[in-house]
Amino acid sequence: MKEILKHFIFAELIYHEDPATFGDDDNLLDAGLDSMGIMRLIMFAEKEFGVTLPDTEIEPDNVGSLNSLESWIRRSGYAG
Repeated sequence: MKEILKHFIFAELIYHEDPATFGDDDNLLDAGLDSMGIMRLIMFAEKEFGVTLPDTEIEPDNVGSLNSLESWIRRSGYAG
């Protein structure tokens, strides 16, 4: 899951010289993920993983890193 998310984020939302060096706990917001990017990321994750990510849970703790994003998706019902 993290590799799919990472690929989407760095192909579509954030420019990073070497995405392979971006760690799972590195801060996506500090790297340039903005509010429009967060919305695109959520729509992608919902479609890709078949979950609904509640608007009330859109907060830095859930979208701040690849690990937190993966955890949020799993808590929202993804069983893969």
